[in-house]
Amino acid sequence: MAQTLYFPLLLIALCSISECVQRQYYFINVYKNWTEAQRYCREKYTDLATADNMNDMMQLNKSVNDYRVWIGLQKTHENKWHWSSGDPALFLNWASGQPYSNDNCTVMRYGQWNVGPCSNIYFFICYNTSTGLVFVNQTMNWRDAQSYCRQNHIDLVSVRNQNENQQLEKFINDRNSSGAPVWIGLFRDPWQWSDQSDSSFRYWKTGAPFDQEYEGCVGVEHYTQGHWDEYFCSSQNTFICYEDKLIVIQQNLSWSEALRYCRQNHVDLVSVQSVEMQRRVMNVVKLASTEAVWLGLHNYCSMNMWLWLSGDMVCYQNWAPGNGSTPENCKLENIKGAVQSGGDQTWISLPESHRLNFICTNY
Repeated sequence: MAQTLYFPLLLIALCSISECVQRQYYFINVYKNWTEAQRYCREKYTDLATADNMNDMMQLNKSVNDYRVWIGLQKTHENKWHWSSGDPALFLNWASGQPYSNDNCTVMRYGQWNVGPCSNIYFFICYNTSTGLVFVNQTMNWRDAQSYCRQNHIDLVSVRNQNENQQLEKFINDRNSSGAPVWIGLFRDPWQWSDQSDSSFRYWKTGAPFDQEYEGCVGVEHYTQGHWDEYFCSSQNTFICYEDKLIVIQQNLSWSEALRYCRQNHVDLVSVQSVEMQRRVMNVVKLASTEAVWLGLHNYCSMNMWLWLSGDMVCYQNWAPGNGSTPENCKLENIKGAVQSGGDQTWISLPESHRLNFICTNY
């Protein structure tokens, strides 16, 4: 019995290993306007600071050593739809005629989505990695609902495809017989990160942003526990740069050659052990010149399983349909894992002799 339980328990232990932060933040104690700060960070590091989630903000705030510092968020002239969780908004399920106004937050009703003022008061749906969907039987505006979900669960719910939309519709109908609108995590805003990251994470202080035409750059306020506010881009502030530990190498090499390159020049081929790391990969893989990019993912034929070079099990899964299984000829072709550089940026399995760009990590 002990032997029977050993392997599942080993998998649980291996899958419980936490992942290290893949950005390093640097406080620059020099006063510059936002554009000058951006230029400085791009010359000496990767870019002005980007944040994907609260873990990033906690790391970033450790670097803040002034009452106000620039980060890499700037207003544009285009309103884009985002998920609060940071997932890209690839699937949209608007009701007929929607979105019909300049409102920026989204409710679900009878399985379809409607835009509404973010100040409206509704029930809402959070998600949690252990319990799944959570119907919150309290009414709040969208921002308060977002804060509640982040403090008590993970975030407001995201919907990535029609199947998830149907599951969410059933979940809501079972708990909300009145058919009242319910907040989901979809919102739009005109803000864009300097490094063109798709991150939709926002950490505004109460009442911000003010949406005034003459302001348009974002600073972290030390005296409001690291929350964000909007300022004139011409203001002189200290700032935070970041250095990404993921590097796309635009050389076409076999998997073994890519592995050797990363270990000689950086640390290793990248391992993608979580949704957060996949988002980081999605941000950098856009720089690739090949349709797929090697990851540190290899097939262990004799055990009929995939492993990361870091030694971790493949717990988080992001395989494209038809990929991720062990083919009969895996020993003959020596199958490895890559991520698609376009589309949904899912993982595919290829013979290691294919010549692709690849992602090294400096962690």
